[in-house]
Amino acid sequence: MNNPEFKFDSFLVLDFKSGNEQALVLLVERWHKILCEKAFWVLKDADLSKDVAQECWKMVILNINNLKDPNSFGGWISRIVYRKSLDVLNANKRANETKEAYGHQQVGTILDNDFNEFNEKLLLKAIKALPYNQQAVIHLFYLESYSLKEISKLLDLSTGTVKSRLFKARELLKQTLKNGHHER
Repeated sequence: MNNPEFKFDSFLVLDFKSGNEQALVLLVERWHKILCEKAFWVLKDADLSKDVAQECWKMVILNINNLKDPNSFGGWISRIVYRKSLDVLNANKRANETKEAYGHQQVGTILDNDFNEFNEKLLLKAIKALPYNQQAVIHLFYLESYSLKEISKLLDLSTGTVKSRLFKARELLKQTLKNGHHER
C-alpha cells in the first residue's frame, strides 16, 4: 500500500478518529462523488444514489472507530455503499416487482475500440440480460478494475464464487454476441 491516496485516506481516518472533524469533511470531499456513482450503478436512480451515499456517511461516523485498519477505508466504505444500495434495491424490488431493474449504460473497457455501434448495443443488451450477480462481477472486474480478491471482499463472497460468476457471465455474453451476429 505505497499508494499516496491510500496513505492520505488513512491519515484522514486517524485524524478524524482522534477528534478532528475537518478530516471527515476532507474524506467526504474525496469520496462522496465516488459513493454516489457506485450507488447509481446499482440503483439507476440519481436521487436514491445520493440518499444512499448520505446514509453511508452516517454509518461511517457511527462505525469508524470499529475500523481497525485505516488503510482499508476505501474498501470498507465501498462495501457499505454496495450493501446499502442492494438493501434499497431489494426493498424497492419487493415493493414493486414489475419495475424494470438493472440497466447498465456504461460499457467502458469491456468494449474494444473496434466494436461498432451495433455491437455495443448488443453487448449492453446482453449485459442487462445477465442475472444481477453476474452483472455485478462484470462491472466490478472490467469497469472498476477490481481484482477477484477485492470483489470477493466487496461482495462478501469466496474468490471461487466470484471466478465462477465471472466465467459464467463471459460465457453467456459470448453466446449472446455469437447469436447476435448471426441474426443480422
